[in-house]
Amino acid sequence: MPTTPKRARKWVESGKAVGRWSDINVWYVQLTAEPSGAKTQPIAIGIDPGKLYSGIGVQSSQFTLFLAHLVLPFKRVKDRKEFQKLMRRGRRGRRINRKVAFNLRAHRQARFSNRRQKKVAPSIRANRQLELRVVKELLVLFPASSIVYEYVKADVDLTSGRKKARSGKGFSAVMVRQKWMLSELSKLGPKVKTQLGWQTAQIRNHLSLEKTHNKKEQSPASHAVDGVALASSEFVGYRKHYKQGVDGADWFGAVQTSLDGLFRIIKRPPISRRQLHLAQPVKGGVRRKYGGTITRHNGLRKGDFVRAVKAGKEFFGWVSGDTKTQVSISDSNWRRLGQFTASKVELIHRSTGLLAAHCA
Repeated sequence: MPTTPKRARKWVESGKAVGRWSDINVWYVQLTAEPSGAKTQPIAIGIDPGKLYSGIGVQSSQFTLFLAHLVLPFKRVKDRKEFQKLMRRGRRGRRINRKVAFNLRAHRQARFSNRRQKKVAPSIRANRQLELRVVKELLVLFPASSIVYEYVKADVDLTSGRKKARSGKGFSAVMVRQKWMLSELSKLGPKVKTQLGWQTAQIRNHLSLEKTHNKKEQSPASHAVDGVALASSEFVGYRKHYKQGVDGADWFGAVQTSLDGLFRIIKRPPISRRQLHLAQPVKGGVRRKYGGTITRHNGLRKGDFVRAVKAGKEFFGWVSGDTKTQVSISDSNWRRLGQFTASKVELIHRSTGLLAAHCA
């Protein structure tokens, strides 16, 4: 179970535990001796999935243990796939000689029908995989007994027979791959429950949790607040009651929530995948290699968390690029902090594929 920072420091000083950093930038202790007990309190993880942003909250009946704002890679993956499609069309256009008869052109025969597969858009798949990755990291830190996932339902348009999201006329991207996500969550151990959006709003209002309408805002009040409300549904509920002569309904249960707890902004590092050459030809017809994670200095890779020294000042950030003699270091928003001499850059830990930072 989570403990106090003071007690954790005493364990480390006495040798009863060692300090560790998780992939979501949370410091924790790992016991080196048998614990005094094995009893745990109920802990719930709430997941509010979205198209561009998702919110996650970890809640017990007494404390809000963790909040996270996930910046999903939907738009970046979509843009890269569109660029990939454009480049592929250009290559095909240069390969096929249209001056000859159609039956003599270098067309490759179809090997299979790509209309018979149940594919999922890479942008949607990347969203769900990031949410799943964060939940797996949280289960290492917290003995969660349940996971509550907000489920988006669809209505059917009687005129066309097509599904449409309840919140609007179009089919929401959040609805795609929901059942797959629930199936994957069920494999992790804790029991998985679903809850509808209007139920989340009711619990949020009952707990007096304020939510901002600015979805781009990277704060607990934008999306993580719904994760807390979802997790709190394991401890409170609106139920009917029947008494002698009086029937009604009321809230049952008690939970202590807060938006001032441990908060992280989590995203994928925007590293370009390795390509054999740049998209556009350069002078002389020779294109240089592009993308990848390898650098030319001390075995550093893009995405590694490092410490650098420049003009007597320390900088902490992630490796984002390199030159012949220098290493570029960026912050969690991938804004470059500066270029540093390679010999003055020290590796702290390898790339985890995640950027997790405190609230700015």
